Amino acid sequence: MTDFRTTHEATVQIKDLLLRAYIGIKDEEINNQQDVVINVRLTYDATDAINLNEISAALNYRTITKQIIAHVDGNRFALLERMTHEVLTIVMEHQPVTWARVEIDKPHALRYSESVSISLQASR
Repeated sequence: MTDFRTTHEATVQIKDLLLRAYIGIKDEEINNQQDVVINVRLTYDATDAINLNEISAALNYRTITKQIIAHVDGNRFALLERMTHEVLTIVMEHQPVTWARVEIDKPHALRYSESVSISLQASR
């Protein structure tokens, strides 16, 4: 047994989720799907998950990922900012989440650049 108090705030990262969506305002962007790379970092209190050692006590990040895929993949967004906001909203709808940061990259959006990204964060 430990004789110290531990905070069991867990950090979960969903890294490099590669999806395709219609994103942009130019005709070329409206008519052709483009790759987007989504990264999510979130925190939640994992005390119950640690103490009970049961999946039902943990945050289900698989469910969150499936919701993001269903919302983004193949859908249309005028702005990267809006897509990022909507993904962040999906994450924050899960009550155990205390903080989240979503970053979405649009590869090759600018000439001479690997990608352009937008990130947003929220906390409760």
